[in-house]
Amino acid sequence: MARLGALLLAAALGALLSFALLAAAVASDYWYVLEVADAREQLSSHSGLWRTCEGQSGCVPLMDPFTSQGPDVSASVLHLLSLHRAVMVVLPLSLILIACGWVCGLLSSLARSVPLLLLTGCYFLLGGALTLAGVSVYISYSHLAFVETACQYGLQHVQGVRISFGWSVALAWGSCVLEALSGTLLLAAARALSLSRLPGAPHSVVI
Repeated sequence: MARLGALLLAAALGALLSFALLAAAVASDYWYVLEVADAREQLSSHSGLWRTCEGQSGCVPLMDPFTSQGPDVSASVLHLLSLHRAVMVVLPLSLILIACGWVCGLLSSLARSVPLLLLTGCYFLLGGALTLAGVSVYISYSHLAFVETACQYGLQHVQGVRISFGWSVALAWGSCVLEALSGTLLLAAARALSLSRLPGAPHSVVI
């Protein structure tokens, strides 16, 4: 039963760390980093899911994708807005799912229920897939936004621009991996608990 306890504890800690990493990623402003090589100085800006920050000028909110629609908006911009909406819904939803999953995992661990452990493990795996989808959509959105900017202003205006993804994306990736790991550990715990209850199993007798 010591192995079972270790699996459950590792799964709980992984889920907590996954929540902390994703919460920090969603709240931070270093998802997308843009640097402009100017002849006089190095200009840079960095953006999060909610706002963009430019040097010492401070931060301004990003365009609201839920209200920025109209007949004069092009199809490509509408597609970008739909991607932005998806990211702003999926990643906060992943946070809520991790918190709910942690509670379910705690209850199934205390109840020592194999079906509940299996269900919670699959739940975390699906939650990790949802987080992965959110991060992937954001990467696609960022690439298409840069392409749209280049089309609007011309390639000559973006030749000296270097773009990269910041540490916020790394935190989100880490959260995704930990969420999937927690789900795997819960499935392993469910198997260990099931085997311990088989007739003749060394851990089936409680003293």
